Formats: sequence, structure tokens, C-alpha cells
Amino acid sequence: MDASREEGGYLRRMGLFSSSMLVVGGVIGAGIFLNPAAVALHTHSGALLLLAWVLGGVLTLVGALCFAELGARRPEAGGSYLYIYEAFGPLLAFLFGWMLLAADLPGSLAAVALIFGRYAAVAAGAPVTLAPVLGSSALLLVALVHARGIDSGAALQNALSVLKLTAVAVLAGSGLWLAAPHLPQALARDAAIAHPDFALALLPVLFAYGGFAYLNALAGEVREPRRTLPRALVLGLLLVMLAYVAVNLGYLAVLGHAGLAHSAAPAAAVMRQAFGSAGERVIAAGIALSTIGYCAVALGGAARVLQTIAAQGLFFRSLGVLHPRRRTPQRALGVLAAWSIALALTGSFNWLLNYTTVVDWLGYAAAIAALFVYRRRQRDYGGFRTPLYPLEPLLFVAVVLVVVAVTVTASPYDAGMGLLVMLLGLPVYAYWRRRAAAPALERALRGRHL
Repeated sequence: MDASREEGGYLRRMGLFSSSMLVVGGVIGAGIFLNPAAVALHTHSGALLLLAWVLGGVLTLVGALCFAELGARRPEAGGSYLYIYEAFGPLLAFLFGWMLLAADLPGSLAAVALIFGRYAAVAAGAPVTLAPVLGSSALLLVALVHARGIDSGAALQNALSVLKLTAVAVLAGSGLWLAAPHLPQALARDAAIAHPDFALALLPVLFAYGGFAYLNALAGEVREPRRTLPRALVLGLLLVMLAYVAVNLGYLAVLGHAGLAHSAAPAAAVMRQAFGSAGERVIAAGIALSTIGYCAVALGGAARVLQTIAAQGLFFRSLGVLHPRRRTPQRALGVLAAWSIALALTGSFNWLLNYTTVVDWLGYAAAIAALFVYRRRQRDYGGFRTPLYPLEPLLFVAVVLVVVAVTVTASPYDAGMGLLVMLLGLPVYAYWRRRAAAPALERALRGRHL
């Protein structure tokens, strides 16, 4: 399989380190630096808050182990789209792919690019009004690096992931160094939180752990995928869990549970107390690096999904072509980067983020449900197997359905609009299916006439 991929498809160049760093880069974005207050608001103690981050990591690791088997069984580009396609058919796969590529990923890329722009401006002492230009330029740069080849893309991602882990270590270390003696008090019960809701506390935690599945979208470029994919997913998520718990310990040590619950920018608050205004600029640079690292992973993964869809004839076939020498989906990268940049410059992406949350999580559930189908069809498979099967995939799907139910209850309008946007892919799918079938029908009729 690898030899054929070298000849006509993707190049398998990513080893364990690059694959692990890709997991780290896809999971750690801006959320851990900005939004832990949402978790604190729904827990009544620092100890319970830390438990939420540990439990969220464990639940995500369960999903990652399922994706590890999926990736080992089908080590090709496309990730979740490919699994849903092979298990449940092209229609369902296309609808999830349509939502991912038309709305979810470009909206996320635009939003995160603007966060990068704002924090890059703060770090450089430039006007914040430059954020759209800085964010769009960063997306263009990431696309150009990815277009040069998987070696260049992996090198960029490795550097950004190491730098963001360094920023996390500085933040956590500064907090604990500054106020470690106060940590026991922060772990105690906070009387100010009268009505904690642990389920609502878990929602932002699970969202913060999202993104681990991007590695599977690039599985066609991983060396020895049956061994590397499971190891990278587990190692990457363990690093993320350690980072998240350490950062929250730092927040609690400096701000206390009550202070964290009411802090709009806890990372800046910690660094300001530790190093003054210089500390704020340092953490601004760290957040900028973290966000552009996410963009590098998300854009690279999404381009592989679009290339897979187009190669199957369900979109413009030109987007399914790889560069003959670099073996990269350059046209797919260009289209997605251009769409994301347009959204970032116009600022018209918030509705995309609001509407796509439910469908995004349902996509995770559908991909992991595909594992049941693969197990039934491929009984002689000898690679990595998810431990405690079927408990782990059942547990993850159940958690996803709970998350979706809570989200629908909290935002029924956004959830309904998301499903509507997804269903708008039906006529698009019908058009491309007819277009893909036309040449085959024409050949059959020509053969019958002859």
C-alpha cells in the first residue's frame, strides 16, 4: 500500500513525533488561554474544576482510541468523511463533508485567524485594527507552506506545537511560582457558586479537547500508520491533558476559584501579576502562536477531506488532483484558504460557528459508529484494536449524544439552523452524483450502440 501511495498518492513522511505534535496542534488553540471561566462558573470548587478537565481528557482519549483503530484500519486521507462513506454510504458522508467544508472549518479558521491577528498585534505593539490583515496573511502563509509538501507542513506544525507547549509551561509555571501557597484555598469549596452544574461545566471542557481527529485526515501521510497512529493519538492527548491541568492549577493558584470564574482573560491576568505589562505581551505572543498552530492543522486536514470528496467525483474533479511532484492537494488548499480569508476579512463567520456545533459533534458520533461496521466486515484484521470494545465506542457515542442534547436545549434555534444548512447539501449532492454518473452512462450507451 505504501509503495503505491509513493507512486500516485500522498507521501508517507510523518513519523511519531510529527504525528503527536499534529494532535497537540489540533487540540490546543486559544480556548485554554481565554475561556476556563465558563468551567469555573459551573463548579463549586477548584478540585471539581480540575476533575472536569481530567474527566474531559479521559473521555476524549476514549474517542481517540476509537479513531486510532479507524485510522489503522483505513490509513488513507479523508478521516471521518472516509469512515462514514464506507460504513453508511456517500449521501451521509457528503452531508457531513458539506457542513465541514462549507461552514464549520472555514468559519473556525476565520475566527481563530482573527484571534491570532489581535494577539499578534498586542505582542508586536501594533494597532489591533490590523487583526483582519494579520490573520488573513497568516492563513495565506500556512497554505503556501502546506503546498510545498508534507515535510514543510510537518516542520511548521512541529515548531508551532513545541512553542505553544512552551507557552503553556511558562503560564502554568508562572502561576504556581507566584501563588502556590494559596492553591489549597483555591481547591476548597467556593460558596459564591450557589448552583453548580457539572454537565454544563463539561461542555466547554470537551470543546477544548476537540480537534484530535485531524490526524486521521492526514493518515495517508503517516509512516507505518498501524503503529504510529494509535501511539501518536494517545501520546498527543496525554500531553494536552497534562498541559490543561497544569494551566488550570496556575489559574487557581493566582486567581482563586472565584477570581477565575469572573475573569475574561485569565492567562493575561496571571502573566500581568507575574511580570507586569511585559508578561501580557509574552502571553499574547504565546496565544498568537497557539492559534496559528491550530490553523495549520485544520487547514491541512480539511484540504485532504476536500481532495478526497473531489476525487470521488462529488465535487470539481480538479480539486481532487495532487501536485505531481510535491504530492499535496494544492488546489483544495487554495480554495479553502481563499474562502476562510474572505470570511475573516468580512467578519461574516459567527453564524457559521453558532450553527455548526451540533452537526460537528454528530459527525464525531457517526465516524465512531462506523467502527461497529468495520468490525463486522473485517473480522480478519490484525492491527490495533480499541481496548474494551464495544464499551469505549458506546461510551463516546453516548457522551456525544448527551452533549448534542444539552446544546440543542440551550440553543434550539442555532441547532435547527445547523441541521437546515446541512440539508441544503442535498441538492448539491444530487447534482454532483448525476454529473459523476453521466460519463459512465454515456459509455454504457455507446457500448450498447456499437
